[in-house]
Amino acid sequence: MRVLITGGAGFIGSHLSDLLIENGHGVHVLDDLSTGQMQNIEHLQGHRDFDCTVASVTDEAAIARLTDEADVVVHLAAAVGVRLIVENPVRAIETNVHCTEIVLAHADRARKPVLLASTSEVYGKSDALPFKEDGDLQMGATDKARWAYACSKAIDEFLAMAYWRERELPILVARLFNTVGPRQTGRYGMVVPRLVGQALAGEPLTVYGDGTQTRCFCHVADVVQALAALIDQPRAYGNVFNVGATKEISILDLARRVIAVTGSRSEIRFTPYDTAYGKGFEDMYRRVPDTTKIHALVGWSPSRSLEDMIGDVATDQRR
Repeated sequence: MRVLITGGAGFIGSHLSDLLIENGHGVHVLDDLSTGQMQNIEHLQGHRDFDCTVASVTDEAAIARLTDEADVVVHLAAAVGVRLIVENPVRAIETNVHCTEIVLAHADRARKPVLLASTSEVYGKSDALPFKEDGDLQMGATDKARWAYACSKAIDEFLAMAYWRERELPILVARLFNTVGPRQTGRYGMVVPRLVGQALAGEPLTVYGDGTQTRCFCHVADVVQALAALIDQPRAYGNVFNVGATKEISILDLARRVIAVTGSRSEIRFTPYDTAYGKGFEDMYRRVPDTTKIHALVGWSPSRSLEDMIGDVATDQRR
């Protein structure tokens, strides 16, 4: 199988490339390097089953050619991270919606299956836990940039499902929950690499709010196993799947765990959300997926612990 991965030089895309090539597939990465990095895929350069094109998804000539050459398209290219979303909301919305429009249009023209990567952010402020794929979404006010990102990814999903129903384009959506692992940067607000970096530097670990908000963290190696299994399963198309771990931990306890795993002597410092992200910022208090659907179809469940994730991120940062 020949797989086109948009955003393939990013954190998740590079790990998916590794897995697919390991499994005997060919991979062509398309990335404009706005958030991805060549160092994530430099170890693949020269491999007979790997190619890379440095270009934007908005380069329709490149997208047309690479889609024609592919057997399946994995669309990972998107605006990432809370900080980027809050500071550059126009870029976030345009990147998510316009790029997805282009990818789906060319996939439809070439009749190629698509996996669209979405996010747990689409559940918004819903408190119907654990989140189920067919559950209602609850967005915040339109003057809050945080929810603009959630809405843009929801629009991506609506468009994808419209192509499935109206054009019968084979397409599936994977909603990713807090993926963590090597090659992830804390530059855009990702909490685990940020806390690990602070711990290794002996700096105070910054916890936003009171630290009681919870998340479920899943190792990138587990996540890409799920994505690979989904694109290889014809019955997955036409469906939305949650992909993530189901064990919650508060951000305060996460900071304590980071200190323990890294052996750091750092203290924990609390910072108000308004200081970190600007006045009126809203957060999701809990974010827990129901993963029954993906487990029933492909037998997937995450296997790596939080300590594994923290240790792997620390090793990567030390390197």
